[in-house]
Amino acid sequence: MSSSVPPIDDFTDQRVIITGGTRGIGRGMSRAFLRRGAHVTSTYSGNEEAAQSLRAEAGEDAARLTTVRFDVADHERVKAFFESLTVAPDVVIANAGIRRDAMTAMTSSEDWHRVLAVNLDGTFHVAKFAVRAMSRRRYGRIIFVTSPSAELGFEGQGAYAASKAGQVALMRVLAKEVASRQITVNCVSPGFVDTELLKDLGPDHKSKLLSTVPARRFGTEDEIASAVLFLASRSASYVSGAVLRVTGGL
Repeated sequence: MSSSVPPIDDFTDQRVIITGGTRGIGRGMSRAFLRRGAHVTSTYSGNEEAAQSLRAEAGEDAARLTTVRFDVADHERVKAFFESLTVAPDVVIANAGIRRDAMTAMTSSEDWHRVLAVNLDGTFHVAKFAVRAMSRRRYGRIIFVTSPSAELGFEGQGAYAASKAGQVALMRVLAKEVASRQITVNCVSPGFVDTELLKDLGPDHKSKLLSTVPARRFGTEDEIASAVLFLASRSASYVSGAVLRVTGGL
């Protein structure tokens, strides 16, 4: 018996928006969707070199790639971006995020508010306008990229953990609000992933991190992208309000 549900790896002609989509796990997501036929818009806040590198890596798929620069913490800029779209997105991934780690008692007010502005306010801005666009066609997939820090509370990550826990709470509320419109909202929670950020750490720090991972290895960009692809697919139509942890058992 044939199925009307497209395979998980088929996103031909779907419109996908990925904030923070030019570096790290966001870059991995951008490449994964491009390889599967999607039209991808990857946003970035300031690193033009990373955006150019992604375009170069995309090769022939670059014809379906758009890179746009803006700060997700800027409500009016996010609004203007979504209002400029001529076609409603199928998939929106709120991936943009920053960390400014410090012990809570030593965290400056500036750092606290900036982390919350990008990670939590930015997610709210993107989700708000994504829902408005998707509601008109009564279909959509919204995915927040959160962190195990939201649950585990890693030392020195007070602002980051608070922002990520806020994402999870917002996701659960939003999932209930939009379920009747065939829009799903979920989180992917990546553990330690082998990106350029990890490469900047010293060997002792990396060894300490690795010792906390039951799988005894770091994840890859492709492994995180695979989890996102599932939640973004039509096969995940009954999955909403969930946190998919991709952590190697952390």
